[in-house]
Amino acid sequence: MPIKIPSDLPAFDVLTQEGVMVMAEDHAARQDIRPLRIGLLNLMPKKIQTENQFARLIGATPLQIELSLIRMTEHKTKNTAAEHMAEFYRPFQDVKDKKFDGLIITGAPIEHLEFPDVTYWDEIREVFDWTQTNVHSTFGVCWGGMAMINHFHNVKKHMLDGKAFGCFRHRNLAPASPFLRGFSDDCVIPVSRWTEMKQAEIDATDDLTTLLGSDDVGPCLIEDPAHRALYIFNHFEYDSDTLKQEYDRDVANGTPINVPMNYYPDDDPSQVPQNRWRSHAHLLYGNWISEIYETTPFDIDRIGVDTTDLRA
Repeated sequence: MPIKIPSDLPAFDVLTQEGVMVMAEDHAARQDIRPLRIGLLNLMPKKIQTENQFARLIGATPLQIELSLIRMTEHKTKNTAAEHMAEFYRPFQDVKDKKFDGLIITGAPIEHLEFPDVTYWDEIREVFDWTQTNVHSTFGVCWGGMAMINHFHNVKKHMLDGKAFGCFRHRNLAPASPFLRGFSDDCVIPVSRWTEMKQAEIDATDDLTTLLGSDDVGPCLIEDPAHRALYIFNHFEYDSDTLKQEYDRDVANGTPINVPMNYYPDDDPSQVPQNRWRSHAHLLYGNWISEIYETTPFDIDRIGVDTTDLRA
């Protein structure tokens, strides 16, 4: 089954050209099944690029997915056309009476700010609490994951001495986890952040399990069953050239930046970077979607009410 998105959303053509099955809304309406309703709370400046990245991953499963794009209510983006935002996005305050099988909360380039200093901190804390009644499973990515684990568990965000930037090998710490079904013993994941969560502080918190971690850049993927959430601090969703774009941007702006580690062949930025994470990215998000499908109530209105594991 394909991912259901508006036919005039830029991701529709991008994914079609890549061979990902997509379905226009009028076609999906003729199928007598309930698609999984997945929300994308997009906090990134480059909205369209981020839409493409996550739609590509969640659209590569055998299930029909209905993707809804969500924004913070009062925050105005400066990097995406107002027409695009008005046509495809709904503010959180307009969707908070809805139920979702899954929600992805993206990262945001605001790591240098303390959480309470973020302009939309009060509203995103409302989002986090809302997931406990209106979302079956939530996936917090990078800053989104750090903010969510801080909100529910008071795990702190720590500044790094230098930016963690490049492709780093991570160990599979929980091979029996359904979220890591099909994973090898280790995998490469793109990393781009100035902050970290410390493994010792996660270990000191009840009910959190680290699924993927790196000796070089710390914990990566955390499971929080009590809040039906996953937190990932790195970027499986990145395109092959996303780190290159960030590196080229900083070089052009005169911003001090190291060549991303283990990314270019021979660490030579004149070479074309190779994607070594795509298969594991599809595995992770495919496993997440599968877990949602197996456990979410058929009656979507029962989300947040009926917490029975359907596999029991």
